[in-house]
Amino acid sequence: MEWSRLIPTGRHGDPPREDRPMTPDRTPFQRDYDRIVFSSAFRRLHDKTQVFPLPDNDLVHSRLTHSLEVACVGRSLGAIVGQKVIERGELPSWCSARDFGDIVAAACLAHDIGNPPFGHSGEDAIASWFLGAGKEHLEGLSPAERTDLEQFEGNAQGFRILTRLQMPAQPGLKLTHATLAAFTKYPRASAPKGEGMPLKKHGFHQAEASFFEQVANAVSLTRTASMWTRHPLAFLVEAADDICYAILDLEDGMRVGHVDFRLARDLLVPIASAGRNFREHGRGDDEKEYVGYLRARAINNLIQEASQAFLAHEKAALSGTLVDALTKLIESRPLLKTIKDETRARCYEAKEVLEIELAGYEVLYYLLETLVGATRATTPSKREEKVLKLLPHDPRAPALSPYQRLLVITDYLSGMTDGYAVSLFRRFRGVALPTLGAR
Repeated sequence: MEWSRLIPTGRHGDPPREDRPMTPDRTPFQRDYDRIVFSSAFRRLHDKTQVFPLPDNDLVHSRLTHSLEVACVGRSLGAIVGQKVIERGELPSWCSARDFGDIVAAACLAHDIGNPPFGHSGEDAIASWFLGAGKEHLEGLSPAERTDLEQFEGNAQGFRILTRLQMPAQPGLKLTHATLAAFTKYPRASAPKGEGMPLKKHGFHQAEASFFEQVANAVSLTRTASMWTRHPLAFLVEAADDICYAILDLEDGMRVGHVDFRLARDLLVPIASAGRNFREHGRGDDEKEYVGYLRARAINNLIQEASQAFLAHEKAALSGTLVDALTKLIESRPLLKTIKDETRARCYEAKEVLEIELAGYEVLYYLLETLVGATRATTPSKREEKVLKLLPHDPRAPALSPYQRLLVITDYLSGMTDGYAVSLFRRFRGVALPTLGAR
């Protein structure tokens, strides 16, 4: 792969055209960022779980604030790498280091846009239902269509949202091919377990396979028998996410009382002190403020390490042979791993987190049973007819295949916020009634 072909300005859904000089006001990649910010799917991330579902603490991250912070880190990573590439004279004069930063920032901003309610446990709940109670509804689907649902994946749903569901007549947000390629951390379709796939997840559904092929061809990704190579900037998107969730989830854990201040300090100081002018003491007596200071220093140092790791392995990224995440190639790797291990034990497996995640399974199982049951009913009951009228799109439209009808349901569910999913569950069960005029 060559940089000159990896960052075209053409958009998904537009006729092919040659790249044009950037305008100084808003470049195509800045427009990508803005389109994502103003999308309804992005707005819903404000009430979607990051680590702590439905938190009472306003300073704890939601998917929205997490995504914004990942985008900031991604912009810095992209700009640092872009500056080095620009200095080598490998790109046309209209391209700048800022363009690299904007592509990575836009992809980072959207990286969680396809997550269903209740975070990763929500993904698992949908997949588990289709593997269990909902298995009968997969009869007649192709093997590839079945695995899309049996391995329901937020990354693939995100690609579907960006390229089809948001403003479907366009189709989607019409982002640039460069941003869509950088967004796709897992450039392959779903596949049955045990087939030796080099990537643990998939990045698009069968319904959008042709869309991704268009993106891959536009940016000149190479293809093996089972998958495409990653766009090199996807490694920076992944690194930005890894850095943010490792450091910021630890800070959240301290804010809600699952991580002791002394432990958070001891975990962050070795990374934060890697740079010059580090003040281990000071910053007042406020423990939360001091951890915030350490967090900022740690993230800055990790940005420098990750960008250096990318540049050191740039040839492997361009040849498609780079496999490891950048955070596994940095000097602070063991320190970062310790932070992740402590956060997993103290935060991800905290009693109230597990209890809410288990409740999320019940909510999503019930909604799937109700919605899919009504969709697949040969002769819907009066109750099922009322359920179908609540859906934003008719899943029983004659033009839809059985696979597409099920995607209408998963689209609806994955677009819900945590609070809306719980509210709808209660209303369906008759535990609560809607307020007149409420939506």
